[in-house]
Amino acid sequence: MYIRKIIAAIALLGLVAAGIWAYSIYRAIFSPNTSFGNEEAYVYVHSDDDFGDVVKILRPLLGDMSTFETVAQKKGYTSNVKPGKYGIRKGMNNNEIINALRSNNLPVKVSFNNQETLNDLAGRISAQIEADSVSLFRSFTDSVFLRENGFNEATRLAMYIPNSYEFFWNTAADAFRGRMLKEYKRFWTEDRLNKAKKIGLTPIEVITLASIVNKETAKVEERPRVAGLYLNRLNRHMLLQADPTVIHALKLHSGDFTKVYKRVLYKDLELDSPYNTYKYIGLPPGPIAMPDISSIDAVLNPEKNDYYYMVADVERFGYHKFAKDLAQHNRNKEQYIRWINSQKINR
Repeated sequence: MYIRKIIAAIALLGLVAAGIWAYSIYRAIFSPNTSFGNEEAYVYVHSDDDFGDVVKILRPLLGDMSTFETVAQKKGYTSNVKPGKYGIRKGMNNNEIINALRSNNLPVKVSFNNQETLNDLAGRISAQIEADSVSLFRSFTDSVFLRENGFNEATRLAMYIPNSYEFFWNTAADAFRGRMLKEYKRFWTEDRLNKAKKIGLTPIEVITLASIVNKETAKVEERPRVAGLYLNRLNRHMLLQADPTVIHALKLHSGDFTKVYKRVLYKDLELDSPYNTYKYIGLPPGPIAMPDISSIDAVLNPEKNDYYYMVADVERFGYHKFAKDLAQHNRNKEQYIRWINSQKINR
């Protein structure tokens, strides 16, 4: 009888121990294990991160790292870390956290607009995805890729259509570039290609002219009129005489794209550059900046007008005065010069 009592007591203790062990396992897996106040926290796991790096990232966000590490080991996550952006909701347990880190890579919105150079674009994109600006710029300027896809050093900026796109945060530089090529091809629908053909321009030439229109006016409603004016000049084989192209030539010549030019001087018009449309007839070799889609569509849908000249309107800042002949233009220009001199704008 005494031995039976001992055996029963041992069995009971075993059951209690098993229960405690089972509860600790259950608690480690299914009890909430977050320690932040917001509804959701985001973590970014780099492509070369290992489980140790993930632990460092998560330490400020979790209440009990030891149980997280135990569950991660049991679920095989410690040897299968995946890069990306992941969301952890307040109150998640270790099982849910590891499942999120393993299979719920969240996309990010990547947007860009009006960059003047690929160097600027690389910097803009590197602030939004994992790829750094050096690898992005190297990818953007790869001569083999450019040649195989119909671009060159002068036209390569035209491939990047400004907009907002969804990417995984851990997208590599070449993958980003490849996606942009697909978006460029998707942008040039049959309708847009037909419109380009109707005005006698290739897609890259459309973007080149659009970059001038974009620089000339920030007023979206004025862009079709400006586009119509420049197409009139192109069709008559006149010099475009677009100040933004001269400014671009000056920046190329100096290598300084950060300098702001508020006024183009007569001496600037003498700069010998294919981008100087006061010297060379036709479009420059490529876009002088990245135009808005509104500017591209303004070129494809230009206003039909008889204008050949334009100058800034000092009575409606941001807009322009348009003229059909040189006499009218010179009168408009005199008013502008008087105003700019009164403001003491020398450069």
